[in-house]
Amino acid sequence: MSLPDLVLSLADNKQMLGLRYAEWATRAPSLEADIAAAAMGLDDLGHSRVLYGCLEPLGADPRGTERESDAASLRNLPYFDEPWTEWSQFVAANAILDTAFTVMIEACVTGSVEVLQHRLRKMLMEERYHFLHGRSWLRSGIETGPLNRAWQEAIEWFGPPDGDTARLHREGKLSMGPAELRGRLEEHMETKAPQTEVDWKQWDAVRRRGRKGAIDAHTFGMLRGLEEKKYAPPTAAKQAAT
Repeated sequence: MSLPDLVLSLADNKQMLGLRYAEWATRAPSLEADIAAAAMGLDDLGHSRVLYGCLEPLGADPRGTERESDAASLRNLPYFDEPWTEWSQFVAANAILDTAFTVMIEACVTGSVEVLQHRLRKMLMEERYHFLHGRSWLRSGIETGPLNRAWQEAIEWFGPPDGDTARLHREGKLSMGPAELRGRLEEHMETKAPQTEVDWKQWDAVRRRGRKGAIDAHTFGMLRGLEEKKYAPPTAAKQAAT
């Protein structure tokens, strides 16, 4: 696994996080939370575009044509496979997974790769509000199920102790390896991660996840523009197909 593979995983997860946030823009418990969901969704969708734009300068774009037809080719975490049905799922993603992605961005910015240093630095400032929002709602109390799942998937996403993240850290391209990333996440959350057991033999090193699966068909169709074509006027649909 290469640095572009890791950046693509980060981009795909940022994109899916932004979409899942946006789905709650009119469903959150308060108007303020509605607005926050919409704003954070726009932030993360924008961040994903910046990350995708880093792939070519890094020297190798891992994206293949299968991404246009196979939802399982996207490198998102299982947490984003299906729309969230409970506010606690939103909060756990906001507090834990969003912060885990920010910690990885920090490792990129303080690493030795110039394009990541320059292009991702602004994200750290924008993510500060995401962290404060997630921490505030987390402190109000949520169910432990989504929270434990978010911790588990964050730790899996950082990778095994002897995997690609550790190698990129040794090479200086990342300023933190898996152990340091986990410690940094715990530092942000001011708590230790719950006890987790990861079967690294079953871990998908490309998609950085321990479970099979893919995003739901509706979301995948929306990502690929299929839903827009479906509901477009006949002339527009014909033009889109050509």
